[in-house]
Amino acid sequence: MRIIVLGGAGKMGCISAQDLAQDSRVDEVVIADQDAEQARRVADLIGGGKVSIQEVDVTDSEGLVALLRGSDACVNATVYYFNLQVMEACLEAGVSYADLGGLFHTTRKQLEMHDRFAAADVSAVLGLGSAPGIPNIQARYAADRLDTVESIRIFDGIKPPDADDVQFTYAVPTIVDELTMSPMVYRDGAFQEREPLSEFEDYWFTEPLGLLPMHLSLHSEVATLPLSFREQGLKECTFKINYWGMAKEAVEKVRVLADFGFADEEPVEVEGHPVVPRKLMEALMGEHVPPIEAFLAPPANEPPDWTKEIVTEIRERKGMKTELPDAIDYI
Repeated sequence: MRIIVLGGAGKMGCISAQDLAQDSRVDEVVIADQDAEQARRVADLIGGGKVSIQEVDVTDSEGLVALLRGSDACVNATVYYFNLQVMEACLEAGVSYADLGGLFHTTRKQLEMHDRFAAADVSAVLGLGSAPGIPNIQARYAADRLDTVESIRIFDGIKPPDADDVQFTYAVPTIVDELTMSPMVYRDGAFQEREPLSEFEDYWFTEPLGLLPMHLSLHSEVATLPLSFREQGLKECTFKINYWGMAKEAVEKVRVLADFGFADEEPVEVEGHPVVPRKLMEALMGEHVPPIEAFLAPPANEPPDWTKEIVTEIRERKGMKTELPDAIDYI
């Protein structure tokens, strides 16, 4: 089996490539990335002889289709901005597709491609990461044991770093979007927009997380779960997280910059030169991204000091298919 990992030299992509390379069912993992030097570093860190690299520009449709042809599957670990383009290429090449999420709005557009993929007998799985991903599986597990589903509330708890720890551990453009774009919720049978960092509530997780402040965030689960469980009467779906796994102080710094216009994409003139504020902010934030070794090669016997717990809380309105302790199924 040959699997292409687009963006395989990035933070999430390198972990996907490593996991696939350790799977006995996979014969070859191709790290396809625009940054060939970084891709080579990742391949060397993974080792094992299964990993090859290929320089690629996902905006070059013809070149991307040529790369994909003959492969068994494509894992799209690029920034979600390219999801639709990559799906089109996979459809043309006849290659199964999976991604790590589309941050709600892009996911909604991707769902419109369902009939075309079905007609071509090509599979496409949206949101196959940690979250989205695990909450979707948890929701299915619970909903299959219930006659009706009233609400699905997702809580993504991450061990907070120290207040002075300013690090960005996944795609910086996505982080900026999550901090500045309005979260979407599904309530009373309709999608509704809310304010960023709103509807705070304290939620108890198991140790070492304990009690964490949780807030709404734009996320793909809210785009897909209401469709998956509408026949069971779903009325509410929300996603909450605690500062996206960053220190509250780091989030506040980025929010202040956004308030001053640094998240804007319209160029401003600086000493006669056009500067896109957002590009400048992302470049400076990129200086606080851990090296790739931090994701793939922790010191021996010293696992990363990182803990995550995802709770998908499902409530039902009447009757259950199997014996459960009460009318709430916690996973």
